[in-house]
Amino acid sequence: MQSAEVQRAEKMVEYQEGSIVSKTLVDKETGSITLFAFAAGQSLSEHTAPYEALVQVLDGKAEIVIAGQTYKLKAGEMIVMPADIPHAVKAKEKFKMMLTMIKD
Repeated sequence: MQSAEVQRAEKMVEYQEGSIVSKTLVDKETGSITLFAFAAGQSLSEHTAPYEALVQVLDGKAEIVIAGQTYKLKAGEMIVMPADIPHAVKAKEKFKMMLTMIKD
């Protein structure tokens, strides 16, 4: 068993020019928690996932498209991406997010 330690999520993953960096914190059969750092201009193209996912923006600003509708989020804001609905993530500027996926 690991000992508990207080962390700041946005400090646990670093920006890398021209890249998307990810760090998995939890990876279980029932779900996962992953941190991402997007360099400006990077994106995840439109795709679907079989599970609901919660995106929490930790730093900067993000543009998230769900079912063709664009949402602009900034640090401290979050959005749920429904299962089986097309979505995409775009970094108009650098940003960090935490993605929590809950599997049925």
